[in-house]
Amino acid sequence: MKLKVAVLGGGSWGTTVATLASHNSPTTLWVRDEALAETMRTEHENPNYLPGIKLPEDLGVTTQLGHAVKTADVIVMAIPSHGFRSVLEELKGDVPPSIPVISLSKGLEEKSLLRMTEIIRQVLPGHPFGALTGPNLAGEIMGGQAAASVIAMNNANHAKTIQSLFASGLYRVYTNSDVIGCEIGGALKNVIAIAAGMGDGVGVGDNTKAAVITRGLSELTRLGVAMGAEPQTLAGLAGMGDLVATCTSRQSRNRHVGEQLGRGRPIADIVSEMRMVAEGVKTCGVVMELSKKYNVAMPIAREVHGAVHEGRTALQAYRGLVRTKAGSEDEPG
Repeated sequence: MKLKVAVLGGGSWGTTVATLASHNSPTTLWVRDEALAETMRTEHENPNYLPGIKLPEDLGVTTQLGHAVKTADVIVMAIPSHGFRSVLEELKGDVPPSIPVISLSKGLEEKSLLRMTEIIRQVLPGHPFGALTGPNLAGEIMGGQAAASVIAMNNANHAKTIQSLFASGLYRVYTNSDVIGCEIGGALKNVIAIAAGMGDGVGVGDNTKAAVITRGLSELTRLGVAMGAEPQTLAGLAGMGDLVATCTSRQSRNRHVGEQLGRGRPIADIVSEMRMVAEGVKTCGVVMELSKKYNVAMPIAREVHGAVHEGRTALQAYRGLVRTKAGSEDEPG
């Protein structure tokens, strides 16, 4: 019998993952807005986030959270980090016992500094948990272009089951047991992408941008390893792969934020005009707290935080990085 999947969150990535899952199993997508839900049911399109792309006619869409999760065998959380816990709290009375809960969110919770799977463990103890992550741009996948991702879970058998739910056509899914590494890679690459975007905004060259991306990978790897991640995970799809896509693609929200900062626009104006969440804006503050907690120097993240939250300009941020003394490549800076 095919497993039933509930995907919670009707943004571009949630809609894309629901579409992928619907090719393999009965899938219901939960969205908050009734008007959007009705359009998706009747027109089979998500005009807010994926305009012009047809959705499967058998993809269920509901605004009733309890209806979405009560009969589900797998729950997929496509909720931004700032709303992740509240949605879990809202649904926990309706969730069947012991079913897997998978996070798509590439962020960290403010104040608690927790990863999304840690929140799942707090709110829904006893449920298998995992994260689906990697260099995945929703528009390209929905357009039929090849892509690869990673399903990271603490249980190998569950990982294989979830792997088969999402693998579809040219979308390849690999398994990984390093949940910490996969989540840290997905969250921290957004901060580095803001730095790369700032470079585009101020007009630095490709050499500079390549250096920022590469040193950014070193930076997020150091913190990830300090938190318990495996370094090879951060050299793979969940780390380097996602970092390259997010730092270079015009579709990247976080790179866009950085580019606009580089052009001198205030962060409040940039964020207010965006329909989708750029997780790196909040994550850079969490990263600074984690940097202190684990005693890991993170000069690029520090400069991004300065530009986003402390009023520094993107040009000042880049000058700050250049002034950092270069030592061994194994060291920060």
